Amino acid sequence: MNQHKLVQVRRLRRQRHVRKRLFGTVERPRLAIFRSSKHIYAQVVNDETGTTLASASTLDPEIKPQHPYGGNKAAAVTVGRVVAERAKKAGIDKICFDRRSYKYHGRVQALADAAREAGLQF
Repeated sequence: MNQHKLVQVRRLRRQRHVRKRLFGTVERPRLAIFRSSKHIYAQVVNDETGTTLASASTLDPEIKPQHPYGGNKAAAVTVGRVVAERAKKAGIDKICFDRRSYKYHGRVQALADAAREAGLQF
């Protein structure tokens, strides 16, 4: 098995390990994030119905002018704040945080802290 394939297999294993404990419900939907090298995405998902209730990313028209490069902590803080505001508008106060296979530091932690400061309870 080549190195790239091994990295992918390990990442999927970590992701399944985190996801088996999380399930978004109506009362407590799941805040799922995706982090690429240039952007960060966040969405609030109800897994019972399979619907996205709120979302934000560094590609959104209101965020992109503030942060032309979306791969840093400042952009992650903005995305966390915006997704929390949109979730509050949708009537969501409590969520469960799905970090996928990413470690809880850097941009992932910045997004989570900003969402907490904006009023979401984890």
